Formats: sequence, structure tokens, C-alpha cells
Amino acid sequence: MQVLCLLCWAVLLNLVQACPESCECGEKYGFQIADCAYRDLEAVPLGFPANVTTLSLSANKLPGLPEGAFREVPLLQSLWLAHNEIRSVAAGALAPLGHLKSLDLSHNLISEFAWSDLHNLSALQLLKMDSNELASIPRDAFRSLHALRSLQLNHNRLHALAEGTFAPLTALSHLQINDNPFDCTCGIVWFKTWALATAVSIPEQDNIACTSPHVLKGTPLRRLPPLPCSAPSVQLSYQPSQDGAELRPGFVLALHCDVDGQPAPQLHWHIHTPGGTVEIASPNVGADGRALPGALAASGRPRFQAFANGSLLIPDFGKLEEGTYSCLATNELGSAESSVNVALATPGEGGEDVLGRRFHGKAVEGKGCYTVDNEVQPSGPEDNVVIIYLSRAGAPEAATAAEGKPAQPLSGLLLLGQSLLVVFLACF
Repeated sequence: MQVLCLLCWAVLLNLVQACPESCECGEKYGFQIADCAYRDLEAVPLGFPANVTTLSLSANKLPGLPEGAFREVPLLQSLWLAHNEIRSVAAGALAPLGHLKSLDLSHNLISEFAWSDLHNLSALQLLKMDSNELASIPRDAFRSLHALRSLQLNHNRLHALAEGTFAPLTALSHLQINDNPFDCTCGIVWFKTWALATAVSIPEQDNIACTSPHVLKGTPLRRLPPLPCSAPSVQLSYQPSQDGAELRPGFVLALHCDVDGQPAPQLHWHIHTPGGTVEIASPNVGADGRALPGALAASGRPRFQAFANGSLLIPDFGKLEEGTYSCLATNELGSAESSVNVALATPGEGGEDVLGRRFHGKAVEGKGCYTVDNEVQPSGPEDNVVIIYLSRAGAPEAATAAEGKPAQPLSGLLLLGQSLLVVFLACF
């Protein structure tokens, strides 16, 4: 009996010693609780019993949550961290807490958050992140939170929401997202539509309002007037044009990307050549063809000249410029892309035969191959090939096109060569 008592005292003593000095640990309502609230803590203490299921660290002075902060308590079901000074939550800080059901990070200063950690918290039912400094939420932030019932994001700095952000939250019944400085542009229209149709309770909807643009400031999102919004569309065009062209050594290749959409899409060129891939944010040159400040160019005129009107000029097209030319247009509602393959071959040296066999094969399939007399509009990188055949005397050299300026209005294919150039387009 005496030995048994000693063992009991040893176990009790061990449990007491397992609790950090600044905390109180014990059982309540069937939960193993560690209470460390209101202790002026500046770091998550060490030495918790491994069976703790509820941990309160509220009302302290924690500046952040480092990786592995809760490694000692993998069985946590509730974690309370409200009213601290947390500015960042590092990747790996919350990931080990796969049993977590309630997480309160409200009333902090969080601007940097490891959203990927939430992917491990599939048991989470309550997430409070209100009254922080969050400016954005990744589209897939909540992809694993199928059990989440209540989400609080009010009083943050959210300007926009990616479409479909709340789609994975199939159990959601309560959402607070009021008092955020939303930009009421086309990118937020989906949320208005979703909020009006969902069965999720969204309180204080008059305080889910626009901060910008100025004409809509203070307008509740649910009363947002219709906006002229459309996803991007692109048409990559070119037009063989020999009429009036001054024949000189070398030639210029010009492509034009017609872009439509609201808001006005951003245009980006993606060029894949034998020498590698080139990415160009349009424009990179001014109207005179000279590089804009900040554009990377070995000389005053870049190798690939992207103009503000959607035209792309390659002043000295040769074998090294062969490849796939794609224009990509992007706005808040999505993106669109159009591409064309350009190849240069010298007749009699085998290149024509190789390319010709490819086109003949496509023609046999009934998809056609034809010469171009009028403007054409390709649609995809595998469906359109421009073949440029040069006579032997037409070896590419340095060329100019109206001193580098786009021509009328640079919406076609301008070829300048020493001899007559034959241009084919194969559309399959």
C-alpha cells in the first residue's frame, strides 16, 4: 500500500512538473486544459503535457508563431490566441494540429499567414481571424476545411477575394466579413452574386461595402450596380504584305494581338525559341521602337519589340527567332491566349520538304493547308504554322521598318527581303 501511494505521488508530481510554470494545467469537463492567458508571455512556453486538448494563450504579448510552436501538443482540439501582438504565423506553426476544431487568432496584427498550414486542419469547425491586418486570401486557402462551420474575417484589410474562395466550405453556416476595404471592381462581382444566393448567414451586410472607386465609396456590396465586365479575348493576326514594301537585305516579322475585355487586360508575350524562352510584359518599347526605362535590352532597340498597341516586332528575324509566339491577356475575370508557330526554311536544303510533309499529312486528314491571301486569325499553338521561305540570296541581315515604327497600324506580317518571299499559313 505504501509503495502504491508513492507511485501515485510520483505520477501526480510528474504531471505538475509537466505544466509550464506560467500556466495552469488540469482536467475540466473531460478536457485536458492548459491555461496560460493573461501572463505577459512573449513566447509559447515549453513543457506542456502531451495530452493537452485545450490551450489558451490569449491576452499575452506573443509577437509571432514560429515553426513547431505547438509540436508538444499534437492532440489539441482548441487553441485560443486572441488579443496578442502576433504579426506573422510561420509555415509549420499550425500544421501538426490535425485534431484542431477551434482556432482563435482574432485581435492581433497578422499580415503574414501560412495559409498552407490550414490544408492539414481538416477537422477545423471554427476559425476566427477577425481584427487583423490580412490584405489577401489565396484562392485555395480553405480547400481542406470541409467541416468548417463558422469563419470570421471581419475587420481586416481585404481589398479583393478570388472567385471560388468559399466554395470548398460545404459545411459553412456563418460568415463574418464586414468592415474590409473592398475594391468594387469586376473582380468582386462574383462575391456579390454568391452572397445574395447562399444559405450561409452573413451578418452586417450593409457594412460589407466599397472603399474604392471613389464613386462607389460606402456602397454596400449587395447594392452594387451592374458593372461592364467581360473576360479577356485575344486574336493574334498577321497579313502578308508585299505591296509597296522596300526590298532590302533581311526582313521584319510583325504580329498583332487584338485584345478585348473589361477591365482592360494586361498583355504579355511568351516566346519560345531554340535559344530558350522569352517573357515580355507589353509594352517594352515606345512608339519609336526604343526601349522604355527599365526594359532589358542590349541596345537601344530590343530584339523583340512589344508596342502598347498590341503589336510585336522582330526587326531581324532569322533561324534563332523561329518558334512559338503567344500573346496572353489577363484581367480580374480570367485570361485568354493565342499562339502561332513561325519557321524559317531555305528551299533546296531539306527544310521545305520536312515542313511540307507535315502539312501534307494534315491535309490528308481533311483539315486543310492553304496559302494566305487575306488576314488570318490563328487560335492555338498547335493549330497554326507560318512558314517563311527565303531564296538563297535572301539571307537575313540587319533590317529596319520605318525606323522601327509600326506600320499601318502594324497589325499584319511585314516581310522585307532581297528577293520575293513566299509566305504560307497552315491551319489544321
